[in-house]
Amino acid sequence: MDKIKLLKERKERLLAVGKGIRAEIDALVDKSSFVELSAFSFSESEFYDGTAEGEGVVCGFATIDDSPFYIVAQNAAVLSGGVSKANCEKIIKCLEQAEKSSTSVIYLLSSQGVRIGEGVNVLEGIASLFVKATQLKDVVTQYLIVNGEVYGQVALLASICDFNFFIDKKSVLSYASPLVITAAGGQNLPKEKVGGASALNKTELVTFTVKDLAEAASKIKAVKSLTEEALTDCEELNASLPSLNKKCDAKAVLSVFDKGSALELFEGASPEIKCYLARVGGISVAATVFDGGAEGVKLCGENVNKLNAFAYLVWKFNIPYVTFVNTLGIEEKPEVANSNIILDLGNYIDILNGMEGCGKISVVYGKAIGLGYTLFAAKSMGYDYSYAFANAKIALFDGAQGAEIELATDGKANKAKLAEKYADENSDPVNAAKNGYIDNIIEPAFVRQYLIASLQMLIK
Repeated sequence: MDKIKLLKERKERLLAVGKGIRAEIDALVDKSSFVELSAFSFSESEFYDGTAEGEGVVCGFATIDDSPFYIVAQNAAVLSGGVSKANCEKIIKCLEQAEKSSTSVIYLLSSQGVRIGEGVNVLEGIASLFVKATQLKDVVTQYLIVNGEVYGQVALLASICDFNFFIDKKSVLSYASPLVITAAGGQNLPKEKVGGASALNKTELVTFTVKDLAEAASKIKAVKSLTEEALTDCEELNASLPSLNKKCDAKAVLSVFDKGSALELFEGASPEIKCYLARVGGISVAATVFDGGAEGVKLCGENVNKLNAFAYLVWKFNIPYVTFVNTLGIEEKPEVANSNIILDLGNYIDILNGMEGCGKISVVYGKAIGLGYTLFAAKSMGYDYSYAFANAKIALFDGAQGAEIELATDGKANKAKLAEKYADENSDPVNAAKNGYIDNIIEPAFVRQYLIASLQMLIK
């Protein structure tokens, strides 16, 4: 038997069935950098009457912008990307290699679910995969690209990975088939309305939406730089922002970031709170910007979940955390009261207090009212530096009307005194500064210089 000839024939068969997925890997990584592992892994499927070439998953390592990554790519051309126990074992083997070398992992998922002919065996395999992926959370960064349709239990990997990418008009992620979900609800919705990026706007499952794999690679490169390179060169260290003195809304505040450095996360969810990885004076930061206009943001279950998801990433990557505050506290609605918001805010406090090595800066550019001040600006919450714009508003209540509503039940509210106490001049941030709670009241145009100076102290 000519073993060389046999090897070539096997390679040709393997490459033929994996042509599509290998082309997609090539679109993601540096040219000719992918090295496949465990290529000759096969198992017979009595239920499907066929062979799972390569177990329906391609594993290996490659580089993106010369940085190494391990790659796990499900091949939808093999049994519809069906997950098997052997499939999971092959992925786990790849993750173990990533763990040993502390190398980030990128999953390209495309699966119609488990191979049902395997019964409980596949469930044990998936459980082992979840455990290993979870063990990697504190070791390496895990990126997940929904590279088509992903249904069933394997979709739970999106809850474990640090950054999830959805490809516009291609990606669908759901814990069950959209047909099953919509039928159970007496509806007939297209799959995109169930598990597409825009349909998941009440979750934090969609970190980024991209147009193709090339854009995903570009964002992975940016994320890696922002989370792993604390400092880069910056030419405009002392630039002032005079436009902020004229107009200071959430969009204008973004000018504090170095040009072209800002990367927004969870863009489709709770747009009233924006989350960014960016640089300020060449220093990598994580920033939350409350975008509530003149009224300020009120907290609810959905936007607090977004805050928690982002705060966890800040904690994990140990990045300086900057909060641009314009918020009043919890929204007064029965459905908000009957939610987990109090528990979720407790979780936020827990994460925030765990950021001891990150460094935290608060900038009140709008309102910091009541709980909005306590959570996002109070010195006692552990903020290293707290600043307020000269035209900001810091108070217990948002004006006399808010105080009247809060105190109406005791029947003792003196409207005249409340009006005087909560007049605009008495909500001046200088009142908080008098007691040392605010480090400085600043002219908006110079906020960038204050941030850079503070960040330089924090990263020493």
